[in-house]
Amino acid sequence: MDSLIIEYDLCSPGQNYDELYKAIKSYSNWGHVTKSTWLIKTNDSCEKVRNNLLPHIDKNDRLFVGKLTGDAAWYNVLCGNDFLQQNL
Repeated sequence: MDSLIIEYDLCSPGQNYDELYKAIKSYSNWGHVTKSTWLIKTNDSCEKVRNNLLPHIDKNDRLFVGKLTGDAAWYNVLCGNDFLQQNL
């Protein structure tokens, strides 16, 4: 399985994150890294993950999905150090 990073900007005021969060959490192994950054482990390609998330954002929003290499540094993340150490 690959570790993928998901980043987004929801640009409309009052945006509802619930459906996007549900879609991200549908992957069996996920962590909420920062306010708009998540890490998932999956066999899906970056393109497939992007396509799975697109129905849950507006046309003016931004979305990035990338494969992680395992080399990272962080500070004060939401998901905790253990999650990142085990999943990068």
